[in-house]
Amino acid sequence: MRRYIRPVMDVPVTSAGVLGLGFVLGVRHALDVDHLAAVSTFVSQRGSVWSASIVGALWGLGHTSALLAAAGALVLLHAAIPPSVARALELAVALMLVLLGINLLVTAARGGMLHVHRHRHGGRAHLHLHVHVARRADEAHHHTVWASRRPFWVGLMHGLAGSAGLTLAVAATIPSRSLALAYVAVFAGGSLGGMIAMSTLLGLPVALAAERFARAEAALRVGAAAASVAAGVALGWQLGTAAGS
Repeated sequence: MRRYIRPVMDVPVTSAGVLGLGFVLGVRHALDVDHLAAVSTFVSQRGSVWSASIVGALWGLGHTSALLAAAGALVLLHAAIPPSVARALELAVALMLVLLGINLLVTAARGGMLHVHRHRHGGRAHLHLHVHVARRADEAHHHTVWASRRPFWVGLMHGLAGSAGLTLAVAATIPSRSLALAYVAVFAGGSLGGMIAMSTLLGLPVALAAERFARAEAALRVGAAAASVAAGVALGWQLGTAAGS
C-alpha cells in the first residue's frame, strides 16, 4: 500500500496549515513513480507540449474524481477500505502499468506502424523514422477518441488505489470531519496540478524530438514503454513480497 506523509496533529496547528500541507503532499503524490510511468506512455505518443498537458489534465481529473468520491465517502462513513481490497487495487495498477508498456511497444512495431521513409530535400536524400498511428480516416478518428479517454480511466484507477492509504492517513490524524474532507479535496487538487506540470515537462523532450530527431522520438517511446513495464513489475513484486511476509 502507498505511504502518505501524515500531518502531525498532536501539536497546535491551524486549519490553513493542514490544508497547505495537503496541497504540498498532493503535488508530491503526483511524482510517484507509478504515476509518472503511466503518464509517460501517453505523453510519448503526443507530438506537442500542449497535447502532453492535456494528457496530464485528463489523468489528473480521473485521479481527482476517484480520490474525492472514494476517500470522501469513507471519511463521511468513518469506514476504511479492507486491506485485501486495497491490495487488489494496487495489483490492478501494477498490471495496468505492464499492459500500458506492452501496448506502446506493440503499437510501434505491429503491422507497419513503424516506418522508415525516404525523403529528398535540397537534392539530398535521407531517411526518416516515422510512427503511423492509423492508416484510415475512421481508424484515426477511433484512435483519437479512445486515446483521449485512456488517460482519464488510468488516472481513475490510480485514484481508487490511492484512496485507501489517503483515507487511513486522514482518519488517523484529522479528527474533524469537515477538515478531513477539505484536506482530501486540497490533496486531490494538488495532485491534479502536479500531474499537469509534470506532463508538460515530460512533453518537452518528446516535442523537440518529434520536430528534429525522429529516431530520438522512437527511442523515447521505447524508453517510456520499458519504464512502465519495469514500474509495474516492481510494484507487483513489492506487493507480493509484502503479502508473503
